[in-house]
Amino acid sequence: MTEPVSAALLVMAVGMITVFIILGLVVLSGDLLIRAVNTFVPAKPAPRPNTRQATPSPASQVHPSSTVSRQQVAAIVTAVDLLTRGKGKPERIERID
Repeated sequence: MTEPVSAALLVMAVGMITVFIILGLVVLSGDLLIRAVNTFVPAKPAPRPNTRQATPSPASQVHPSSTVSRQQVAAIVTAVDLLTRGKGKPERIERID
């Protein structure tokens, strides 16, 4: 009975060591790949909006209800613009009671 148990423990130990080595190689190769990409492929800077264009402000294009002030409309439009990175445009702002 002791011989099969020792053989099973030996197979288990060899398997665990093999898994540990393979996972270590995966982690090291992933780290190497990340470092190589960061070294040879520079990150593109985010495009900056051109503020010199004479386009109407987004706050002037929103139709507020009578209970929302112009300052609140401007704050909401600015928050939506920042959160959606310029992709979201509110069309109408209404107060919900």
